[in-house]
Amino acid sequence: MRFTMRVNAEPTDEDGLRSDAVRNRARIVETAHELFRTRGIDVPMSTIARRAGVGVATVFRRFPTRDALVTEVFAEQISRCQALLDEAVDDPDPWRGFRRLIEFTCAEQLKDRGFSEAFLAVFADEIDYQRRRRDVESAFEKLVRRAKEAGRLRLDFARSDLVMVLLANGGLCHAPPEHADELSRRFVAYLLQTFSTDAPGQREPLPPARPLGLHHAQGQDEDV
Repeated sequence: MRFTMRVNAEPTDEDGLRSDAVRNRARIVETAHELFRTRGIDVPMSTIARRAGVGVATVFRRFPTRDALVTEVFAEQISRCQALLDEAVDDPDPWRGFRRLIEFTCAEQLKDRGFSEAFLAVFADEIDYQRRRRDVESAFEKLVRRAKEAGRLRLDFARSDLVMVLLANGGLCHAPPEHADELSRRFVAYLLQTFSTDAPGQREPLPPARPLGLHHAQGQDEDV
């Protein structure tokens, strides 16, 4: 008589992944997010694998391309940004919607260096990205047009100025960490005043200035 030994299969999640595979995937995403946040999205996949304690093959098995990993890491933030853009377009006050979008995007960028890179980079496959980019650009153009028609946004504001804002605001990641958020809020307020058609007497006060010296711009200690 032949006896057959049955080995219990390892537990799986709803997607059919083994529990250890689920843990590996979560560790890869968490590690990638931390590295993207501090170093940008060009971190080598081998570095991500080493920090996550898995092999490079494991990373590529879960995320066949860098774009797939970037998409997963920043999916929630990108979705929130797109949702805010939709809300801004539908806001009865287009200038309020425009301001909220600029303030949110710049605040997220400063929290997470990889966010703006991911926001502007190619996500997932090229076809999906092109469709997504067209949708975002179309919505932003509509918001800009409505704000101009309402007489609140200067007529020479260009869509590409949003990229300029992100590039400039991104430079504040090199500011003293304890002041970076406040500096960004003041900088964004300056920009919004520049974009606005409000007369000087109608402008809201700027957030307070921070006690910085030229040595901060030079990256030197004050006593050097």
